[in-house]
Amino acid sequence: MEDLKIVNADNLLYTSLDETEFIIEDILPIGLHIFCGAPKVGKSWLMLDICIKVSKGEEIWNLKTNKCDVLYLALEDTYQRLQKRLFKLTNEIDSNFHISIESNKIANGLTSQLEQTLKKYPDIKLIVIDTLQKVRKQNNDINYSNDYTDISLLKQFADKNKIAVILVHHLRKQDDRNNGK
Repeated sequence: MEDLKIVNADNLLYTSLDETEFIIEDILPIGLHIFCGAPKVGKSWLMLDICIKVSKGEEIWNLKTNKCDVLYLALEDTYQRLQKRLFKLTNEIDSNFHISIESNKIANGLTSQLEQTLKKYPDIKLIVIDTLQKVRKQNNDINYSNDYTDISLLKQFADKNKIAVILVHHLRKQDDRNNGK
């Protein structure tokens, strides 16, 4: 068995480390993030607005953004619907905001697909995947272990490439009437 990799706390205290890079000042650092909410509360609208603002380098909620290329996987949308939403949110967009309405599943090469996209567009620092369910294996065995495996692959991808990835996820509607019986 391999030994644990242990760091002495007083050495860590005085080790010079890189500063955390933020895409949105103080609230969206590099790494994997999960944005959850009930269906139809505006998660996709918010993600689209964040993508627009980050791609333009505009402030969000009085917070600075790190202007960069953005990839939005709008996997529950059509280009027509996205165009209408874009027109409602802005009348001007930069060419560094990239959109796709289809992708591979996590188990079928999504991270390889994203790696290839980063080679083509190396300035992408924010990827939004809307929604997690659209990139998961389609089966009825959705449990914590499967969630953890899927999310771990995306976290490794985000950390390796030093980018921010936001996974949009729906909270399930559950009937509480039978709980505890």
